[in-house]
Amino acid sequence: MRIAEAALRCGLSVDTIRYYEKSGIVPEIRRGPDRQRRFSAENIEWLTLLFWLRGTGMPMKTMYRFASLYRAGDHTIPDRKQVLLAHAEHLKKRRSDLDRCEEVLARKLAIYKDHEG
Repeated sequence: MRIAEAALRCGLSVDTIRYYEKSGIVPEIRRGPDRQRRFSAENIEWLTLLFWLRGTGMPMKTMYRFASLYRAGDHTIPDRKQVLLAHAEHLKKRRSDLDRCEEVLARKLAIYKDHEG
C-alpha cells in the first residue's frame, strides 16, 4: 500500500511517517519500480505501535532505543519487554496523578457551584 493509505491505517500523518522512515525508527519500507513506498503489514504494525507509544507520551529517545533493539534481533526481546514494562509503570503513575488532579478540580468546581447566583 502507498503512504496515504498507510497514514489512514496507522493514524500518523504522511509527514510523520516520512520523518520516522528517515530517522530509521521504522523497519525498511520497500519501494516499487516507480520509487514509491510500498508499506508492508509489518510497517503498518510498527507505525501503529509508534502512534500509540507517542500518544502515551513515550519519549522519542525511548522509541529509538526500542526500534534499535528490534533491529538487533530476537535476542533483544527481554530488553524490549523491559522498555515496555517501564513505560507501563510510568503510565500507571501518570494515571494516578491525573486522578488526583481530577479530584482537586472537582472540589474547586463544587465550591464555585455553591457561589452561583
